[in-house]
Amino acid sequence: MGFSSFDGGISGIMFNIVPIMVVAGFVIVFGLIIVKSAQGAKQWRKNNQSPVLTVDAAVVTKRMDVRNFDQSGANDHLQRMSSTAYYVTFEVASGDRMEFRVRDAEYGMLVEQDAGKLTFQGTRYLGFERDKT
Repeated sequence: MGFSSFDGGISGIMFNIVPIMVVAGFVIVFGLIIVKSAQGAKQWRKNNQSPVLTVDAAVVTKRMDVRNFDQSGANDHLQRMSSTAYYVTFEVASGDRMEFRVRDAEYGMLVEQDAGKLTFQGTRYLGFERDKT
């Protein structure tokens, strides 16, 4: 009598466990996507309901967040890609500090210790006008 893969041995266990693991993986991934989308929508709505504020502030520091990833290109060649996010930290008159994500062009124009008027709405950076002194 030969060993069949459906007799309940190791192969039988694998036929039962692997589909469950694959389905669980999909549920986790899609669940994370839904949660992140809901968080983003909640923050967007909160920002839209916040007043637009303009306050005296100074640039305290700047930083970049560079992320590298590989992507399959033509002829199955692996391409190294990267994305960069730019952040600037401002200090307001009360001593509180706020960090905002800014566009690359804005990041390049700002210098640490610049003083001026910071305009923002919730966690959304709207602009910075340097003092003309």
